[in-house]
Amino acid sequence: MADQSIRGYLANLEQRGEMVRIAKEVDPLTNLTAVGWKAYDRLGKGTLFTNVKGYPDWQVANQILTDRRKWGIALGVDEHEVVATFNERIRKPVPPVTVARAAAACKEVVATGKDADLRTIPAVWTSEDDPGPYIAAGMAVIRDPETGLRNMSIHRQQIIGPDRTGYLICPRQMLRIYQKYQARKEPMPVAIAIGAHPAIYFAAAFTAPMGIDEVSLAGALLGEPVRMVKCETVDLEVPAEAEIVLEGYVPYDEAVEEGPFGEGSGGYAMEGTTPVFKLTAITRRKKPVFYAMQCGAPMTDAQAIVSTSVDMLLWDHLKNVEGGLDLLDVRCLGVSGLMTVIIKLRPRVEGQAKTACMAALSGPQMHPKIAIAVDEDIDAGDLRQVFWAMTTRVDAGKDVIRLPNMRVWSLDNISDIVPGQSAMYRLGTKMIIDATMPVGARARFAKAMPRNFDAVDLAKFLV
Repeated sequence: MADQSIRGYLANLEQRGEMVRIAKEVDPLTNLTAVGWKAYDRLGKGTLFTNVKGYPDWQVANQILTDRRKWGIALGVDEHEVVATFNERIRKPVPPVTVARAAAACKEVVATGKDADLRTIPAVWTSEDDPGPYIAAGMAVIRDPETGLRNMSIHRQQIIGPDRTGYLICPRQMLRIYQKYQARKEPMPVAIAIGAHPAIYFAAAFTAPMGIDEVSLAGALLGEPVRMVKCETVDLEVPAEAEIVLEGYVPYDEAVEEGPFGEGSGGYAMEGTTPVFKLTAITRRKKPVFYAMQCGAPMTDAQAIVSTSVDMLLWDHLKNVEGGLDLLDVRCLGVSGLMTVIIKLRPRVEGQAKTACMAALSGPQMHPKIAIAVDEDIDAGDLRQVFWAMTTRVDAGKDVIRLPNMRVWSLDNISDIVPGQSAMYRLGTKMIIDATMPVGARARFAKAMPRNFDAVDLAKFLV
């Protein structure tokens, strides 16, 4: 039986040298996320804070899923196998199982009614211009009132009181389900799990077709059923090994001003209004780990989770272009605010790389607006090599193509909002950059690598 908790994953990160512990006091409202951001930016490591001001029995995890090395640890595979592993496993959903309350770690402490207070949770103030603390790592479980089908997705929550938060609902499956509750004039029951195995987080972030149970997709990634437990005050189930569970409901007729918030694009979205979440219970472990999912300026967990999902979907999409590309790697760049994708391939004929880029810009996800094609000798994960290819293998007159008046991602603030629509709908210019060598003239553009480069094992010389 696999460990489905976040703490088991954190132990693996630490053992593999991918996480640091911070024992000096940090404040979740002033400096915690800055320390965590710098720890990843300068050291490439996630962070576990063990001395959190005002919360003596809590620990806070931050920046723990920011690259493919860490995803590989979560999945038990090499980092180069991460995207293929996601695509292979997710095709075989594994339905969850329900466990008894006594077997659920998230039930060690139960608070209901007035005893349930959001101020007891070390929610963090993430970006400088955020209006206050947010919970960004909540995986919301809801049920379709017509079909009874479950949906799980991630939604940010701006804390606006001891038992109330804003509740951002983007135009995807949850909004469609929420609109059904609105039509019935009924509140929507919600259970929000915070802190669980990364496979469960990936499934919650993954935009599956309507009617697909994301919890079953998490089971596919784990290789076993997700263990679920019934909630205390709502008729829903949540991952039993979650650190914290918030139970409550979203009224059908209430909204609140929300934002701004440091977004996955790296900037801020416009302020607006969102529905409200009303708390009815908090259940948790006795000494919980709060997952302070980082968002805002790259590179953060939010960008890594989304970019990994984009990589996975684009790989599946691109492999069938032109009857089958010789595709080697796909990288949606979190450091670009999710709006650039690198495609590594072996073009068989002239123009094929441009076709691949065009397909990537009209793929399953809206995020990419710049697609760059590179050859097999370029590491798509190394921006030094990508930029070298862009300067030595690109003729801007032939290899840079602008595509104006195209639908772009809602957080691409430089692009215009469609007249009469909300900021969710924008038109902008997409771009293709073909940084592959001309087919038939490849020797002229080869990299000048050191002699016997492939044969030299550096580790033997560092002993």
